[in-house]
Amino acid sequence: MNFEWVIIGGGIHGVHIAARLIGEVGVRAEQLRILDPNTELLQRWQSCTTTTGMRFLRSPVVHHLDLDPWALQRFAGKRTRRTRIKGLFAPPYDRPALSLFNKHCNHVIESYGLDALHIQDRALSCSLQHDGVTIQTGEGLELKAHNVVLAIGASDQPNWPAWAPRDNKRVAHIFSTEFKSWPSSTETVAVVGGGISAAQVALRLVDEGHNVHLISRHALREHQFDSDPGWLGPKNMAGFTRERNRDERRKLINAARHKGSMPPDVRRAARHAIQTGQIGWHECDVVALDGSDEGFELRLSDDNTVQAERVLLATGFTAKRPGGEMLDALIESASLPCAQCGFPIVDASLRWHPHIYVTGPLAELELGPVARNIAGAQKAGGRLVEAVKSATQRMSGAP
Repeated sequence: MNFEWVIIGGGIHGVHIAARLIGEVGVRAEQLRILDPNTELLQRWQSCTTTTGMRFLRSPVVHHLDLDPWALQRFAGKRTRRTRIKGLFAPPYDRPALSLFNKHCNHVIESYGLDALHIQDRALSCSLQHDGVTIQTGEGLELKAHNVVLAIGASDQPNWPAWAPRDNKRVAHIFSTEFKSWPSSTETVAVVGGGISAAQVALRLVDEGHNVHLISRHALREHQFDSDPGWLGPKNMAGFTRERNRDERRKLINAARHKGSMPPDVRRAARHAIQTGQIGWHECDVVALDGSDEGFELRLSDDNTVQAERVLLATGFTAKRPGGEMLDALIESASLPCAQCGFPIVDASLRWHPHIYVTGPLAELELGPVARNIAGAQKAGGRLVEAVKSATQRMSGAP
């Protein structure tokens, strides 16, 4: 099967890039496919956000998967930017309710016919040819593409603490692809983690009547966004772009991210639940986990212990480059350039090779700290669209 474009990854980034290619560049549907192993596009996004109990997004209303910045507001029926529809948007920045955002995502998928372009399969290998890329899939398909977009996120690599066993059904990472450990009857649950996801999970458990302990190695950290809004524009990105040393760029990215933080509304809710005794708060590390299927004892670094019937890890994702063995082999076979941190060195158009573009985490040495977010998907889409349009004009001889 031959295509002009194959997007590897059907998450937030893959869906937005597909919409931009069809809606702005004019790529014909028959020339584009989205390769993703899940049964539906955005399935991992919806699974992870539903698990946490997220009610409103952390990002503002203009960050979504459609092409027009105000498309989500119009979809919600807002007549002006200042009008707030009760329950659909939260202050500040008119942050959309998760239910509204997901409905709008489905609208984007339907509008551009993206479901019909989804190949439910996993890329096992990619190899460069003189005129494009050949992709071998887990189901034995061979796809040939003139251009490939690597829209691979970090959702398949949750961060497991060393003390947490992986073979106990009552110890689970909330972002694991195999996560099925949400308690169905009242239990005592220990939630480990200190960021927005840990707080949301703890609050959801409280709302559902469980006894909850929240264990964090640091105090509740408050930041509206996971990096300063200055990284969305030239205020911070001008200096980042001038820095040509990728290792220095990595340091800037690491310093800019507000890891383990949460917006004010989530922090207020968590603090209230802690102060009223609905959540047991433990500001320390877990040293060890003892117990069995019947119950656990978590030994803490402050010499205290926590008894729990279930342990849920909300410890985020590992910082390693996503893509696994497939990307490792591609890098080695094609000698693709990487920085010392292992992430791609790409040009301003997010090209890693004349036939390979990147977005998401793989683009962060070019797009900065916002690369992984919805805003990063929008920025990547803009870069890619501009590059394709410029190449088309050069080929046609247009001025």
